[in-house]
Amino acid sequence: MYDNNFGGLNDFAPPPIKKEKKRYGVGVVIVASLLAAVIGAVTSVTVLAPKFFANNSTMTEKGETILNKVNINVDETAENIVEAVAKKVTPSAVGIRTTTSVMSFFGGTQEASGDGSGVIYSSDGYIITNYHVIAGAIDGTNPKIAVYLDSADSEGYSATVVGYNISADLAVIKIDAKNLTAIELANSDNLRVGQYVITIGNPGGLEFMDSVTYGVISGLNRVVSTDSDVKLIQTDAAINPGNSGGALVNAKGELVGINSSKIVSEEFEGMGFAIPSNTVKEICDGIIDRENSPEPYIGISISERYTADVLAYYGYPAGAVVLSVLDDSPAQKSGIAKGDIITEFGGKKISEYPILENEIMNSKPGDKVTIKIYRSGKYYNTEVTVGSNNLVN
Repeated sequence: MYDNNFGGLNDFAPPPIKKEKKRYGVGVVIVASLLAAVIGAVTSVTVLAPKFFANNSTMTEKGETILNKVNINVDETAENIVEAVAKKVTPSAVGIRTTTSVMSFFGGTQEASGDGSGVIYSSDGYIITNYHVIAGAIDGTNPKIAVYLDSADSEGYSATVVGYNISADLAVIKIDAKNLTAIELANSDNLRVGQYVITIGNPGGLEFMDSVTYGVISGLNRVVSTDSDVKLIQTDAAINPGNSGGALVNAKGELVGINSSKIVSEEFEGMGFAIPSNTVKEICDGIIDRENSPEPYIGISISERYTADVLAYYGYPAGAVVLSVLDDSPAQKSGIAKGDIITEFGGKKISEYPILENEIMNSKPGDKVTIKIYRSGKYYNTEVTVGSNNLVN
């Protein structure tokens, strides 16, 4: 136990008795190794688990565990932090089902539906979800959006679309209800890699409503799509189809993000992404503020990366580069496509994307606007009828 060089117990111990050395077979060594691995695994669980599962525990910036500092107002019988957070957040989690009419293979029409998740944003019925969760109800025929507060078997609330942001994949819908439990928001600027997070949503559909998973923040400020510059939270908490629009919360039960997507591939496992809560608040507050003043939209997202200087460097004219075009949007109907550079809007020269955004916002739904685009070395003119992002067909 002690180093002989520093005068330990071995200096005063009697001479060791020589014993015959035992020889162990390979099988015994393997068994011993396996036992060591098992013991090591159990030891790891014993040491690490209390830091996360201990009721009302949190971590300081130095990584020290502090008990009884997390303020979660739930039943004190909760055995661990995940259970406590689930009890707090579940009343703010909802299921969303969209239904539209589509042409059947044999003629006529039939209903097509899709399920997703959402989060109660305010006690008077505003709900946040992903744009792609309700997109079918915006452009479909005879669209319906139902919101379920308890389960798929409960009576759903009919919802209307308040507005959305395509490039950020966020939408706000509204139900006629009062005294709902609104989610608490955290400051996502304070997130750290390795921090524990919990998801609550409906993976696979409403039959699995209010499913809970947990994990850690694997990365911050991730850009995973060429169609958007929104920086996302990466997590290894399980996110599956149906979780879209649901809550990603911290150990205090505060919203840190809205689950948006995951990388689906045999080469990847445990890579989910969420929109940070600060981005969610900024965009959704803007949507709600403009609820009674329909916002003009043409259905495109614009890159913020390609400034006039960058475009000039590559030999292109100044303008706003189109990153994506929404299906059946005014822009798509006018022939605008991804990769086009918009150089004029209604006769106004467009040198960079903020000018285009300003011109679109200054137009009105129903206006017919001539747009000049640059594509494959040539200029083209097209006419766009400005739409509204608040109206459902």
